[in-house]
Amino acid sequence: MLSALKRLQTCQENRKLDVQVYRCAIAACARSRDVRGACHLLKDMHDKGIPMDTHMYNAIISACEKCGLWRKALRLMDDMRSNEVPADLITYRAATSVCGKGGQWQRALQLMEDMRVDG
Repeated sequence: MLSALKRLQTCQENRKLDVQVYRCAIAACARSRDVRGACHLLKDMHDKGIPMDTHMYNAIISACEKCGLWRKALRLMDDMRSNEVPADLITYRAATSVCGKGGQWQRALQLMEDMRVDG
């Protein structure tokens, strides 16, 4: 994770941030369960007009699953919809799982229905 964050800092200093650098840094944060750091990077991308993608959100939502952060996972899914980033099977699986683990079975069932409707 440190090498990805160092690379991000170097790129920020050189003003050469791109999607791939963010993707790597978000993945590194997510792997280390640093949901806050990953969300900060996602917000930074949004603020700079850098396109976000499903893989980035999936990494963070999967980290939310590992940390039991069902509310955060659902907020991220709402954010995906707002930013017109499509959810996929991985997105729904992680969000459904974290809701189930958090005792939020009604939300988990709703996500399953949303997945069916979204295709």
